Amino acid sequence: MDTRILSLAATQARGLAIDAVHKAGIGHLGLPLGAAEIGAVLFGEALEFSPTDPRWLNRDRFVLSAGHGSMFLYAWLHIAGYDLPIGQIRNFRQLHSMTPGHPEFGETEGVEATTGPLGQGVGNAVGMAVAAKQCAALFNTAAHCILDHHIVCLAGDGCLQEGVAQEACSFAGHFGLDNLILIYDANDVTLDAMADVTQSENVSAKFKALEWNVWEVDGHDMEKFLAVYLEAKGSDNGRPNLIIARTEIGRGIPEVAGTNKAHGEGGAKFAESARAALGLPADRLFYVSDEVHAGFAKRNETRQLVRAAWGRLFDAWKSANPALAELLESGVERRTPSTEELFEAIPAAPAKADATRNSGGVVLNALAEKLPLLISGSADLHGSTKNYINSSKDFTRDNRLGRNLRFGIREHAMGAIVNGIAYHGILRASGATFLAFADYMRGALRLSALAKLPNFQIFTHDSVGVGEDGPTHQPVEQTSALRLIPGLDVIRPGDAEETAGAFVAAVSNTAGPTALILSRQNLPVLSSIPADRRRLGVLRGGYVALAETTTLECVLIASGSELQHALAAAPKIGPGTRVVSMPSPHRFDAQPADYRESVLPAACRRRIAIEAGVTAFWWKYVGLDGEVIGIDRFGLSAPGEIVMTELGITAEAVVAAARRIGG
Repeated sequence: MDTRILSLAATQARGLAIDAVHKAGIGHLGLPLGAAEIGAVLFGEALEFSPTDPRWLNRDRFVLSAGHGSMFLYAWLHIAGYDLPIGQIRNFRQLHSMTPGHPEFGETEGVEATTGPLGQGVGNAVGMAVAAKQCAALFNTAAHCILDHHIVCLAGDGCLQEGVAQEACSFAGHFGLDNLILIYDANDVTLDAMADVTQSENVSAKFKALEWNVWEVDGHDMEKFLAVYLEAKGSDNGRPNLIIARTEIGRGIPEVAGTNKAHGEGGAKFAESARAALGLPADRLFYVSDEVHAGFAKRNETRQLVRAAWGRLFDAWKSANPALAELLESGVERRTPSTEELFEAIPAAPAKADATRNSGGVVLNALAEKLPLLISGSADLHGSTKNYINSSKDFTRDNRLGRNLRFGIREHAMGAIVNGIAYHGILRASGATFLAFADYMRGALRLSALAKLPNFQIFTHDSVGVGEDGPTHQPVEQTSALRLIPGLDVIRPGDAEETAGAFVAAVSNTAGPTALILSRQNLPVLSSIPADRRRLGVLRGGYVALAETTTLECVLIASGSELQHALAAAPKIGPGTRVVSMPSPHRFDAQPADYRESVLPAACRRRIAIEAGVTAFWWKYVGLDGEVIGIDRFGLSAPGEIVMTELGITAEAVVAAARRIGG
């Protein structure tokens, strides 16, 4: 596109940002103004996408990691011809608009990831690059290359300071993700102060040490930026690509440009004078000229030719490879076999005590045969989390088809990368670590729920039953804390058959993420409960594990390793005692009211819940007349069974509680 048109577009994109933030009275102007020329080059020339087919499989993915600069993305999506009308730009940050304060996946066409918490988008982009590499290796053939797109991410100083980005960039360098282009908007400013107050590192040297290609360029020189971008795009030396683009934050508002005051809405009060200085018409707010629209429409014509040619290539590939085409379609549509088929693939559990992490490994491997697009990873803990797919090998520089990801000791990046794989839209991904370390990845878990991503994470070593490793590795609050994330299905199974149900629930859940909470210590086989009841009961979140044999007088509620104690206590309390297994409160609460009443009758107020963790969560089920047995303190360093007994997680404690509350 003519540089003059791109320059006009950059100016008018600045105007859209100024007008939107000024009208809303809140927002972030610094990045949209400072990176306007970068946006003009990317959306006006460099990126391949299709505004009329925004989910085109071979589009370049653009991720705005610095999501606070959302008006950058909204302005360019509008100018580039996406379905984002100017009225939505006018409604920036308003209720139910397509232009929320930070970009949200699924709300606005062209938004590839929900970003805002700094650094997460960098990790998402790395995950997309992983998925793109694996999908290219899986679906491309010698005759037809249908997937060869790039992942482009724009990040600022704040993103690169966050640990999640550092973890992800280290991962990307090691695994040679040369389809990734990270653009560093280097404006030397953070929110509170100039960047040199908090950083003095040599970013170029650091990324070169991480095995990245690095370029530095004036981010306002569009011709030079485009040349560098094309060089990065053409790179195939097994290194991801960093473009350090030197920019002036808030350019276009002289009163704040180049200072930390430009980061937020500080410059909005100068909107009138800024618009005049930029040459924007005083009587037309939210202005984009016909000339700019026409220039971008012309570029989109060539994009449509690319898209049409790809469509013909795809049709030829599809005809030549019907099985691959069916597999690809199943991934895009998030199709999974029926729960009946999945359960049939899982062998019956052996009649011996075992840790649910071990049972989980067996189940995962059985399901992996039915789900060829499922990939699995662990934070340097495969030997402990037991989630290695044995029929495959590792994902490496030399083997992009490996279904096992070795994340290294990078839990936070693992969460963001798994999210990125889901955003890419074809593969299903999971990660694994110890439950005590879920806190390291909570930000990514929260975003997976917000964006409704169909991931699952495996958390083993689920309680003080971990034993000798002591309180640093004994989770007590994590399970309940994860349950508080809206939309995250947290499942804590009580034996091998419930574990089968938990994994089937996880892979069948395409509407959001799942966290599987598994034990390190052996748990007994709960053979008094029919196997199919255990499996299917998990799908409903809670079920009657042991029914009363006379008038109902008491209900015991348990999850995970404590289900055994409730079952052992029930006969001692009396024949009117019911035991309810509650592996997933999230699922149980979503059941119809009549089902919930059939499991937990409102008339029975004598209720006891037991779980080896903090008690606060369970009061909603036991009410003011009930009692919760749990652990409202940190654990102890001793053998697991001794710790459980010392902290009162026993059948005897359940019996004593039943006596205290009547009967």
